[in-house]
Amino acid sequence: MSFDTYYFTELPYTAFPESEVDKYPSMRLTFPNSYFNPHTAHDLFKRYLDEYQYAEDVGFDGLMINEHHNTPSCMDVEVNITGGILARTTAKAKILMLGNMLPTSDNPVRLAEEIAMLDVISGGRIVSGFVRGIGIESWANNTNPIYNRERFEECHDLIIKTWTTPGPFRWEGKHYHYRAVNPWMLPMQQPHPPVWVPGTGSPETVEWAAANRYTYAAFLTELKVAKELFQNYRTYAAEEGWEAGPDKFAFMICCHVNETDEKAQESGKAFMWRMGNPLKGPKEYWAPPGYFSAAGAAANARRRSKPLNELSYEELQDNFHLVVGSPDTVSKKLRYIKEELGIGALLLEAQGGPLSHEDTMRSLKLLGEEVIPALRD
Repeated sequence: MSFDTYYFTELPYTAFPESEVDKYPSMRLTFPNSYFNPHTAHDLFKRYLDEYQYAEDVGFDGLMINEHHNTPSCMDVEVNITGGILARTTAKAKILMLGNMLPTSDNPVRLAEEIAMLDVISGGRIVSGFVRGIGIESWANNTNPIYNRERFEECHDLIIKTWTTPGPFRWEGKHYHYRAVNPWMLPMQQPHPPVWVPGTGSPETVEWAAANRYTYAAFLTELKVAKELFQNYRTYAAEEGWEAGPDKFAFMICCHVNETDEKAQESGKAFMWRMGNPLKGPKEYWAPPGYFSAAGAAANARRRSKPLNELSYEELQDNFHLVVGSPDTVSKKLRYIKEELGIGALLLEAQGGPLSHEDTMRSLKLLGEEVIPALRD
């Protein structure tokens, strides 16, 4: 069974005094966009896209992208646009879009067309991630969180049918209605691109992913919690009469490599920006009423011992939310994670916050040339 390593960045915008964030409830949703400079963003986009191309060049198996809204912590506001750029500027890496926010979409058929178009342009390299979106996205996109999960599931069902059922056909659901579904654009991969689902602990999401035999990706979750989630998935699969292999599990963390442990520990401190203010804010921002079920709320509460933004640099590393070190140190830690969880893919956020272009490129080079080959052995 192959093992894949993906490069990821949220394309952060850090060109403002961080002290300004303390004047507002959160860096997300309510931090004023008057701090945004489109010329600075233009330069950052060029830099980040160059880093994505370089990640493919040095040996990453895939490139992961995501989207968020109303926040400088993530400038990618449309994952399908970024996916289209990478589909044309890269040649062989898988493009993991993790992903399209289904509950906030008012046009699932349009989403199906866009993803199919990307799959065709890329030559069949798209991995389609379907996400509910964090709670704060309900505010940013003006959608009712009470219907988040059921909109997610209906939107998913319509997209899959659009890809797999010859048109035209009619769709009459609770949230979506179409007189004629008959898109000309269909995906290159048949019956459709692989589907991944991220999660942070919700038992409903794990069971749903297993029921559909989709890859489940745990995000910044303590190892013991991720291990339990993956075991629950395996149990659900076994009850349905099939065995879930490593390809059904992925794990996302932050990761930074430098030439020595000492240098890495110093340059890696840039990730404290990513783990700090972007994760702060009122509870109702992150968990608007109705977003979590009772079981989901309980699972979210035990996802980690304390919030990420309250963990020290050392604690983040002790809990494997952040892996920092020389190529040898990082190889050993990532191999431990791989073997402990029985996963088929690692998603490495290797650019975080104010980490410089030079430090990012050096880290990517060392990951590609020394760490990734060690993980494949």
